[in-house]
Amino acid sequence: MTRAKTQQRILLVDDEPAFRELASRWLANQGYHVKTAVSLDDARQALVSFEADLVLLDLSMPPLFDPQVTLAAMADFDGRPVIIITGHADRDLALQAVAQGAWDFIAKPIDPDMLAVVVRRALIKTTLERELQQLKQSSQQPSGAAAYLGLSASAQKVRALIERIAPTDVRVLVTGPSGTGKEVISRALHDLSHRSDKPFVSVHCGAIPADLLESELFGYVKGAFTGAEKDKAGLLSLADGGTLFLDEIGEMPLAMQVKLLRVLQEGTFFPVGGREQKHIDIRVVSATNADLAEKVRGAEFREDLYYRIKGVNIETRPLSERQEDVPVLLQAFLSRLQQQQGKSWQLSPEAMHWFRSQTWPGNVRELRNALESVASICPEGQITLEDIQLLYPATAGAVAGNPASAIECAVADVPLSEASLDEQVRALEIRLIGQALLQCSGNRTRAARQLGISRQGLIKKIERYGL
Repeated sequence: MTRAKTQQRILLVDDEPAFRELASRWLANQGYHVKTAVSLDDARQALVSFEADLVLLDLSMPPLFDPQVTLAAMADFDGRPVIIITGHADRDLALQAVAQGAWDFIAKPIDPDMLAVVVRRALIKTTLERELQQLKQSSQQPSGAAAYLGLSASAQKVRALIERIAPTDVRVLVTGPSGTGKEVISRALHDLSHRSDKPFVSVHCGAIPADLLESELFGYVKGAFTGAEKDKAGLLSLADGGTLFLDEIGEMPLAMQVKLLRVLQEGTFFPVGGREQKHIDIRVVSATNADLAEKVRGAEFREDLYYRIKGVNIETRPLSERQEDVPVLLQAFLSRLQQQQGKSWQLSPEAMHWFRSQTWPGNVRELRNALESVASICPEGQITLEDIQLLYPATAGAVAGNPASAIECAVADVPLSEASLDEQVRALEIRLIGQALLQCSGNRTRAARQLGISRQGLIKKIERYGL
């Protein structure tokens, strides 16, 4: 279950009333939503309705006041980060708590600054794990609205629109540059509609010669023209009851626009050469990379048809404006390649940085083709910048020769793989530290403050990760 983005939630479990009151007020003043519990049973009950992001847990709890019982209770907290509080500064017990899965420990009397740092670090871990889960869900052959992949605001807006209008029969016009997923959106609208068990018929209006488009759409009867040796149903008839997707409708000839308008207005048409009127029940979804309003002003597209097909407009954005979606898309394409070919690939940080640094004028389609091309020359294993240089020497060479690329590659989004969650959280921690260092021009004190950790802690991490 997901919940809307709100205040981060902390469950404070301690049997001392004065400490609960003081600590809960202090945490609330820091901007957290705090709930308190006085015992382990009370904590378990609270977590049924309170979706905590973090648990602050006193090590000695009634009725037994046995630290081992408290540590065993951490298994009931569904993997939430647990910070152990001890009033005795017992280092051995605290280290045992960490060994058994606690995120960290802090001794009473508590230093507020230290508590702020420890809580913030634990909540960053929770956020990273949630992001990883979203990325994994996005890469598992999604269908419906989820098939339009991405974590960007524009991708989320598109998915929200799909979910709201798919159950209706409203006509939809999908606009945006080529290769941005307009057909994916159209199929999602169909899959989530009450017509999902009926045909989805796609027509590329610019790929069929103008003199054949009418017979392809409407069908024809025997003898309608030379070569018409028998009746043939058109695409409109094939789509009856389902969805007709008119791709690049802006390229449809004006003469055909008039005939399509009649279909949309009355739900009827005549096959070429036929006298028997056909009735159909279809939902029409159209797509174009052209500015239809401009075409209307230039008398290249009928105004009445424009308003007939534009019930709801879904606009897709170019990939250059939503680069945070690139890692999600790459992982989805890699997963499909691996299923198709029975191989396994991973992208190195440098390779991921290269994919993210390109403008991709062909958008998602170009990105997928580039990845497939690079994978084709990499038998299996890790795809590196050297592999990319074989096909794209100019741009890959520029990345390799950039002095700043060491940090930039370290902060590039890491592709999902079969690695453990801890390994992937580590990779995302590298990204956050690297981003902070770049934003603070290498100033470690400012970067540490931005990350909510001590300067000494940041230096240790920089040394550990080789940043």
